[in-house]
Amino acid sequence: MPSNELNPPHPVKVEIFGQSYLIRPEDGEVTRTQALAAKVDQHMRDIARGAATADSLKIAILAALHIADELDKANERYEALNRRIAERSAECADVLDQALKNQR
Repeated sequence: MPSNELNPPHPVKVEIFGQSYLIRPEDGEVTRTQALAAKVDQHMRDIARGAATADSLKIAILAALHIADELDKANERYEALNRRIAERSAECADVLDQALKNQR
């Protein structure tokens, strides 16, 4: 049984775009939750500075799109790095196999 079921995480108060929210971090990582909230807040403030609207819902949606774009790009980089690691591992395995064959 996960420890969170026995000891549910305590709510963390965060402020995003002038609104306070109580959030229960599932992983119990308060500092991480606060940092994520600060990131969302900063995205919303950046967008609000350049937006023609003061509608917080529209600003939140634009912030969500920006964050989703960042995540998608990070996932693409992650996948490219994994492919490169797999390629290099195969190359190293081939070199090792060749070296072992040459020793016999």
